[in-house]
Amino acid sequence: MEVLSPRSLDEALAIKAERPEAVPIQGGTDVMVELNFDRARPPVLLNLNEVFELRGWSRDNGTLRLGSGLTYTEAMQLGEPLRALAEASRTVGGPQIRNRGTIGGNLGTASPAGDALPPLLVYGAVVEVGSVHGARLVPLEEFLIGPKRNALEPDELITAVHMRPTGPRQTFMKVGPRNAMVIAVVSLALAVDEERGEVRTSFGSAGPVPGFVTAPLEERDELPERVAEAASPIDDVRGTAEYRRHALRVLTARALERCLA
Repeated sequence: MEVLSPRSLDEALAIKAERPEAVPIQGGTDVMVELNFDRARPPVLLNLNEVFELRGWSRDNGTLRLGSGLTYTEAMQLGEPLRALAEASRTVGGPQIRNRGTIGGNLGTASPAGDALPPLLVYGAVVEVGSVHGARLVPLEEFLIGPKRNALEPDELITAVHMRPTGPRQTFMKVGPRNAMVIAVVSLALAVDEERGEVRTSFGSAGPVPGFVTAPLEERDELPERVAEAASPIDDVRGTAEYRRHALRVLTARALERCLA
């Protein structure tokens, strides 16, 4: 297996154009699992750890831009503007995983259980992707197209995600067989958007992609049932479809109470 380590974004994009089969790796928390269990054996790994342009975050006129290399540990420190994302990041693995895993990796893997995805959906996040031909912006709802499938072209890399926080009333909740280091049976992010007068929710592990449901503030009492109806869960080793719908009703009611108390 060949490992290529570009030192700049331009170099990384040039390699991806020349070698579209190259699999990006930064934290490696998903890619290494696939390799260790022999579920994938890519001919080329594109190591992005030396690409400085993918790191950090910035603010411009109320909009936040998170580099795809932002780790969960760094996301935890963003505080109130992205409280739901910070809360979700605290639930990801243990300290070692949070120190290595990245927001871009969660987007690239596009797992229905990705913990960062529901908060990003309630923020109305837009994914920035780049290639040698330039950059383009893709709404997150359009970027996630199926279980572990995204809208990236073969020569593109995820470079950042943009969002405008909805305000301080937001939270993230997760149900699992234990309190930490676990894949969600279901998860839920909720944010109150005062400007639009609505409640925005997104749920994970209950459909082929994370779901997204909104309701006017005056109809918030109907939201738990709307979320449960929007879900399309399956029975698997972690829980039944019936349990997942029930859990989503409970999580939505608890999240509303937490954010509107």
